[in-house]
Amino acid sequence: MTWSDAPCPVLVLGPDAAPVDANHAARLLLPGLFAEGPSPGTVPSWLAAAHHRVGAGANGTPATSPTGSIGDRHYLARSTPAKGGGTAWWLFDDTDRARARAELRRVEERSETLVQVSSTLLASLNMPRCIEATARLAAEHLAEAAVLITPPQGRRHPLAYARRGEPVVQEVRQVDPSSVPGLSEALQGFPPVPARWINPALIPDWLIPAGFPGPVGSVIVTPLPGHGVPAGALVLLRAGTEQAFTAEEEGFAQFFAARAGVALSAARLYGEQTSITATLMRELLPPALESVHGVEYAGRYRPARDHERVGGDFYDVHPGAGPDEETLVVLGDVAGKGLDAAVLTGKIRNTLQALLPLATDHARVLGLLNGALLTSHHTRFATMVLASVRRRDGVVHLRLTSAGHLPPLVVRTDGTVEELPTYGTLVGALPEVSVRTAETVLAAGETCLLYTDGITEARGGPLGDELFGERRLRQALPECAGMPGEAIVEHVQMLASQWLGSGRHDDMATVAISAPRSGPPAADGGPRADALPGRNR
Repeated sequence: MTWSDAPCPVLVLGPDAAPVDANHAARLLLPGLFAEGPSPGTVPSWLAAAHHRVGAGANGTPATSPTGSIGDRHYLARSTPAKGGGTAWWLFDDTDRARARAELRRVEERSETLVQVSSTLLASLNMPRCIEATARLAAEHLAEAAVLITPPQGRRHPLAYARRGEPVVQEVRQVDPSSVPGLSEALQGFPPVPARWINPALIPDWLIPAGFPGPVGSVIVTPLPGHGVPAGALVLLRAGTEQAFTAEEEGFAQFFAARAGVALSAARLYGEQTSITATLMRELLPPALESVHGVEYAGRYRPARDHERVGGDFYDVHPGAGPDEETLVVLGDVAGKGLDAAVLTGKIRNTLQALLPLATDHARVLGLLNGALLTSHHTRFATMVLASVRRRDGVVHLRLTSAGHLPPLVVRTDGTVEELPTYGTLVGALPEVSVRTAETVLAAGETCLLYTDGITEARGGPLGDELFGERRLRQALPECAGMPGEAIVEHVQMLASQWLGSGRHDDMATVAISAPRSGPPAADGGPRADALPGRNR
């Protein structure tokens, strides 16, 4: 069989790519090529270019088979030498395979787009950034412009406008979703309305980004599904000069919206949890201390884990109703570390808050607290020290009661360090609490230090296995004589941290109760520091 009898089109071209001959199939495919007249047909440009590369009369074939379109079909060409000179180009219909390759490329590109969308959106749990990224990626990959509408905040909706190649604009404004076909339903999580059902002429001005090129020609409105609650809706816009959205593009837009909805929902949930955590954390964190009724208070807290903010150590200062009323100071240590200990810490602090009307009777307060802990589901216990503080006659009077806690230490102005003789059983473990209260007086410049075992049990030193201990704490306190309470607690925490180095540690809490140096002098009726009777009882 010769080329003239081939069922596929065969076109013979001369050295200058001019048509020399063709079989019947080629003449049907290119009917004007051999027609006589002033405007004969021409060889397809892609085929002529391939012919020039082969070279007129060449015996070889090109390294790759050229391909190109003729009409609405796609062809692959192969060359062979023709008798009498020239080159015979055999044209094989490759339309179906070309379409399959194009579809495969589109699927691969869209898969890459979805991977990029997922990685970009899930890289941040910040809601505004996630909204900005969603709108920007939608405008970049899906349409000329995109508008993202999230659920309303009151009567106003957060909106993000994006145009291809332009910065995303976010704003909150009062809009009417019912003015956009399918938008109200999308915001409630219902399936999208087909684009062909939406009349672009009905799109209100508030939905069109500033600088949009021309009237809207095609619109897609699709919901952004979330975790149980819709994350919003995405509107895609094309100008009148652009082709209308196809059913395939609508499907891809829904895939995009599903990925974006997951990311937005995760960001929303994270934001809500962060807000809740911050609210709860404000109640769990130790308070900032300051001067109350002429007495100075200072506190420092360091949790066992540096990445946490709360733990099992706590302190509180409950001011008296007036200068003549006692201020209650509480410092405690719940067994354990981390969030579980912090939860019990919060319960203890709330219980003590409720027991403030009984604060003058330390034993009763500790007994009631002990009963409350024993009847709860918690299995942890706690140690603590209560201090009732009142300034009178230029000095500070203290009543302190320890419940299984380390003894308070008083730093006198001459550098003497005194241990107050108070002791008792811990709370939350035994049916009854037995305690002994001690009393003392602070003259101007003197401080009573309360601390938890995170200070004394800090394990470190030269070999990393020795406790800081009460002895070292006592040896360090004389140099703090006369220092403000803020400086004392800072110094104690610093010494313990230096002893630890990079080692692990328990929660650390310190509170200083100080009589200010600005108190009334002895000449005005205030007692001298060396003339105070019964310093400790």
